[in-house]
Amino acid sequence: MSKSHQRRLIGYARVSTDEQATEAQEIELRAVGCDTIVREHGSGASRARPALTKLLREIAAGDTLVVVRLDRLVRSVSHLLDVIEDLSAKGAHFRSLRDPIDTSTPQGMFSLQVLGAVAQLERALISERTKAGIAAAREKGKLPGNPGMRDRRPDALAKTAAARQAAYGTSVQATMNDWLPTVRRMRPDHPWDDIVRVLNQKGARWTEARLRRAVRWLVREHLADASLLKKSPPRLPEDRLMTLVAGIAASNPEHSVRDIAVQLERLHERTPRGGSKWSPSSVKNLLDRAQRVGLLVRESSATA
Repeated sequence: MSKSHQRRLIGYARVSTDEQATEAQEIELRAVGCDTIVREHGSGASRARPALTKLLREIAAGDTLVVVRLDRLVRSVSHLLDVIEDLSAKGAHFRSLRDPIDTSTPQGMFSLQVLGAVAQLERALISERTKAGIAAAREKGKLPGNPGMRDRRPDALAKTAAARQAAYGTSVQATMNDWLPTVRRMRPDHPWDDIVRVLNQKGARWTEARLRRAVRWLVREHLADASLLKKSPPRLPEDRLMTLVAGIAASNPEHSVRDIAVQLERLHERTPRGGSKWSPSSVKNLLDRAQRVGLLVRESSATA
C-alpha cells in the first residue's frame, strides 16, 4: 500500500476567536499520531465551518477524524450524528480523545448509538412540551407564536427578517466551497442555466433563481467579485453547447466523452445537427473547440 493510501489520523482543532490558540489541542492530537491537523477559528454554535466542510469532503476511506473533546467539533448531538454520518458515507471513522467515542471499535459505536437514542428522545420530549404549551395557551385564550409578528409590528418584522437573513448567510457559507469555484470559472462568460446544469451533474438541486440569489449574497458580503453578476454575452447555439460540454468536463475530469454524451442525453440537449442521440465524436469535437479557444485546459479534457 502506497503512503498516499495509508490510513491517516487527521486532527481537527477549533477555537472560538482569532485571539485564542490551538496549540494545546495540537499537542494532544500529535501525541496520538495525528500528522495532519486542520485548524479552525469559529463559534461552536455555528455550523458554517469552511475548514471542517473541506475536511469532510476530502477525507478518504479508512481515515479517522480525531478531536480532543466533542465540544471542539460540535455543540449538539444532532450535529455530531450528521458529521459521523458524512464520515461513514466516506468509509472514514471518528474518535474523541476525552470521550468514549471511537467509531472504529464496537464500544465506541455503542456509545454513539446511545447518543443517537438520547437525541431522538430529546426531540420527542421537546415536541410534546411544545404541543402541551400550545394547548394550555389556547385554553387561556392566548394565541401561540410571536405577538409582534401577529400584529405586524415593524420592529418584530425587522428582527425576524434579520434572523432569516443571518441563517441564510450561514447556509450559503457552509456550502460555497462546493459550488463557487464552478461559478467563478464559468461566469460571466456562460449563462446561468448552463452553470446550473453543470452543478446539478454532481447531484445538487440548484435552480437559476436560487443560484443567483446565493451569488448576490456573497457579492454583497464582499465574499465574491461583482463581475459574476454581469450579463452574459449572446451566444450561438453551438457555442452554448461547447461551453456546456466544457463545463461538464471541468466539473469532473474523470468523465469520458461517452459519459458526457450520456449526460447530455439525460439533459435532453440536442446535438449541433438537432438530433437527440449524442456520439462520442460530437462531444470530442466540442471539447477540442473548447481547448482551442482556451475554455478548457488539456489536463481537464475527457478521454474516450
